[in-house]
Amino acid sequence: MACSRWLLALPWLLLPLLGQAPAPHPALPALIGDGWERDTPAAAGFDAARLEALLARMLNGETNLHGVILERHGRLVAERYRRGPDRTVYSLFARDRDFGPTTRHDTRSVGKSVLSLLLGIARQQGRLGNLAAPVLDFYPEYAELAAPERRAITLEHLLTMSSGFQWHEGGRGRDDEHRLYWKWSPTYYALSRPIAAPPGSTFTYNSGGTAVLADLLVRATGIPLRDFARRNLFEPLGISDWEWVGDLHGRPMAFTGLRLRPRDLAKLGRLVLDHGRWRGRQVVPEDWLAASLQPRLQTGLDGLQYGYQWWAGTLTWQGRQLPWHAAFGNGGQRLFLVPELDLTVVIAAGAYDDLAAARRVNGFCRDLAATVLP
Repeated sequence: MACSRWLLALPWLLLPLLGQAPAPHPALPALIGDGWERDTPAAAGFDAARLEALLARMLNGETNLHGVILERHGRLVAERYRRGPDRTVYSLFARDRDFGPTTRHDTRSVGKSVLSLLLGIARQQGRLGNLAAPVLDFYPEYAELAAPERRAITLEHLLTMSSGFQWHEGGRGRDDEHRLYWKWSPTYYALSRPIAAPPGSTFTYNSGGTAVLADLLVRATGIPLRDFARRNLFEPLGISDWEWVGDLHGRPMAFTGLRLRPRDLAKLGRLVLDHGRWRGRQVVPEDWLAASLQPRLQTGLDGLQYGYQWWAGTLTWQGRQLPWHAAFGNGGQRLFLVPELDLTVVIAAGAYDDLAAARRVNGFCRDLAATVLP
């Protein structure tokens, strides 16, 4: 009888040898000497099993994700990458690439939100004046544009994408953003578009306004954009491996050309969650961040709102509605922040010009936040 019981137990004893052993513990984020510390999901307050299952489903799904990072309370909690097709801003065709902790990725329009941080720094330095100032005051050489309806357009209207210019970006047909790549004067092109609505009344996604804001930053500081970003933002955060791709004339494209490692993008998220401070140093003015993140306009897109080059919305967590703020980039690039959870989510992807994929990525961000335990 004892022998029979032993034989019945034998298959269960052999399960580990038959490939049925429990899955190994997921790898922690890499330590590569870039200033990040790490924590386990459980120690950081996540439902670890639910989070791991969600990450596996995301990275094995149809969306062309390249990397996902979660950061909470100043530590990296999860970091995943996979190989996939990608194309840079000037590429017409995608090619398969490997991604990892040291690989830079296009952030596309995430750079708009980074430019907003730079504008706040310049304003704190006394180099950028009243946001209610007419934009054309900075361009006396464009005297032929100074009709009353254009003079009503202010810096704040450019920040909130409510300038009222007629502008088409994305989708089929004419794309005004693409013209910014090669125009000798992208600022003149952006400021000379027909007026379609009173300034401040309507949100219209407009990379031209961001190009003008970047030019205004250079005019106000007398410092090239790349140099100003390096000295005032990237170096204080220990970010050294980055690129700001230029247009066909070599000028950095503030509206689409920034390339960063995803874990460096997470540093910018932690900076914002800590009210502009990094490791105790005030890098971006706190009052500027508060003004930038404040939702100011309904966009008409999936219930989203817009601030100073930052997106905003709400998500459901434990039956409550929590506000979030985000930088969005074409292809599924996301810097997603939930202040009440002290949470940063970074996603890098290659689903360019795919609206359905963009909506899935937004859903992933909300789902990842939902794995935080009460």
